[in-house]
Amino acid sequence: MINQRRLSFSLYLNYVVHGFGLLILAQNMSALSKAWNQPLAVVSYVISGVGIGRLLAYLITGYFSDKLSRKLFIYLGMGCYFTFAIGIPFSNSIPLSYFFAILAGIANSALDAGTYTTFVEMGGGNGRYNVLLKAVISIGEFIIPLLVSFFNNIDAWFGWSFIIMAALLIINAILLIPLKFPIQKVSAEENKTTQGKGIGGISKVVTTILFIIYGYLSMALMIWYTQWVTLYGQNTLLFSNVQSHFLLSLYSIGSIVGVLLLFTLLGRNASETTIMVVMNIIATLALVAMAISKNLLVSEISSFIFGFSAASGVMQTGLTAFMRLFPSRKGLVTGFFYFFGSIASFTVPIITGYLSKESIGLAFGGDVVIGILSVIVVALIAILFKTHS
Repeated sequence: MINQRRLSFSLYLNYVVHGFGLLILAQNMSALSKAWNQPLAVVSYVISGVGIGRLLAYLITGYFSDKLSRKLFIYLGMGCYFTFAIGIPFSNSIPLSYFFAILAGIANSALDAGTYTTFVEMGGGNGRYNVLLKAVISIGEFIIPLLVSFFNNIDAWFGWSFIIMAALLIINAILLIPLKFPIQKVSAEENKTTQGKGIGGISKVVTTILFIIYGYLSMALMIWYTQWVTLYGQNTLLFSNVQSHFLLSLYSIGSIVGVLLLFTLLGRNASETTIMVVMNIIATLALVAMAISKNLLVSEISSFIFGFSAASGVMQTGLTAFMRLFPSRKGLVTGFFYFFGSIASFTVPIITGYLSKESIGLAFGGDVVIGILSVIVVALIAILFKTHS
């Protein structure tokens, strides 16, 4: 028998650790620079290994998580993160540290391949619990800067934050041992839903391509905003330093509120494609408001609304809808979806860096174009789903 509460707790705890993993290298850049006796640029180069690891692993872990077991890939992700957490603070070699960073990226992809699929299978096709992963990651991202600051303030070894990350993984690995996972099969509810969609042939191919494009766009939309909103506030809107940084805080608060709303709506079996269309329209309108208004209050409200819509878990909702097309290939679908999301994390800084040479306003405003493209793509997906329902 599956103990859903205990299994859910362990799966979510892994994503608190993942929240650590996303920021722990950046938060310890100065300490690592001293430990390795290298400039910050070299540390930044090592951090890029995380992205390489994701790109290398997403398609592979996604494919094999369908062939093997979800639990195996969750343990693989935990093992890679554990090796990363133990290896980085004790490594004096840049190539070895880069290898550990690549392992962190592989850990991310392995956890995604095992976790998103497990939650959908546990929910009989409903992906509401995947949406909560967004909030759980934020908890880890909130805790790790506090830990790093604490150890820095008491002049303790920087590696303790990595050791705590490793300790959480050991505890969770023990908790997971006796737990059973859902059987990897298409549930009656999923089968009924998929048959009801009736998407096949060329329509299925087009819908698949649109979902893959949305995997890129939904990630690009968020990365674009978080990278440039503070500088846009300072340099273009001429807000103070505090006011500009507060825009990002409002985005984060909006994100948490949006996650709770989507969790509730999906629990009531609201249409995933409708949620995707509405949220992307709201996000794009919020971006337009920020691009044309110089008013502080309008910008603050818009930033909150953008976080509420674009970072509410709508990307995860899109993944769940994508899984409905291939209910027996959930892992592979997850791999493809996040593979293109990872490409966005590489290309957006390059694109926006080029645009910023012209102006910060142009670099930020480019996100409006991404928003409009997102609306078009999700609208087409919704039409195809409705046409074949």
